[in-house]
Amino acid sequence: MKFLKFILAGFIFGIVLTKAEAVSWYRIYEMFMFQSFHMYGVIMVAITTGVVGIQIIKRNKIKDFKGLPIEIVPKEKGFVRYIVGGILFGLGWGLVGCCPGPIFILLGAGIYGVAVVFIGALLGTYFYGLLKNKLPH
Repeated sequence: MKFLKFILAGFIFGIVLTKAEAVSWYRIYEMFMFQSFHMYGVIMVAITTGVVGIQIIKRNKIKDFKGLPIEIVPKEKGFVRYIVGGILFGLGWGLVGCCPGPIFILLGAGIYGVAVVFIGALLGTYFYGLLKNKLPH
């Protein structure tokens, strides 16, 4: 029961992304071909929401659901790793046709072909965990 509000928020988020067509392969294709502003607008709203949310958390010293203070550790300075990571993420997103978040939404919508993408994401995460200490960060 304690996590019901998080499950409910996830369902609402999935419905909003579906209705906004942010999980549509065609919308993502349009974005990568620079044919439509739609997805760029969705991304800008997400960034703005994240920035405002982080500022609210920091300024009001909001606690997590266990009552512990939320600590946001500053990222290390770097350029190359963010460029390389962004390129890899973008290539994966472009090849697959969706970013990792909508994988669950698409599975819930009955598009079971995305299960291959889900398995690939799990394997990629697993192998990254194995190789993390050997990679330059």
